[in-house]
Amino acid sequence: MIHFLFSLIVGGVLGFIAGAVLNEDVPGGVSGNVIIGFLGSWLGEFVLGELGPAISGFYLIPSLIGALVCLGLYSFMADYLRRHR
Repeated sequence: MIHFLFSLIVGGVLGFIAGAVLNEDVPGGVSGNVIIGFLGSWLGEFVLGELGPAISGFYLIPSLIGALVCLGLYSFMADYLRRHR
């Protein structure tokens, strides 16, 4: 149970960092940060593998890169849909 809670915290921090780097608001607040962090971690580790230090099962370098990509794709798709409605 503690590992799950710590994973939520690490995922949220990764999503928050991605939002700060891209200067984008993550929709959904804290839960949105956690979702972006988890999806980014999965994507980054799937594509880049296990690089750098790990915290609670998250490899930081690929997880952060993946979170940046996920948030960037979300922002691009949201802007595209707003313009073409």
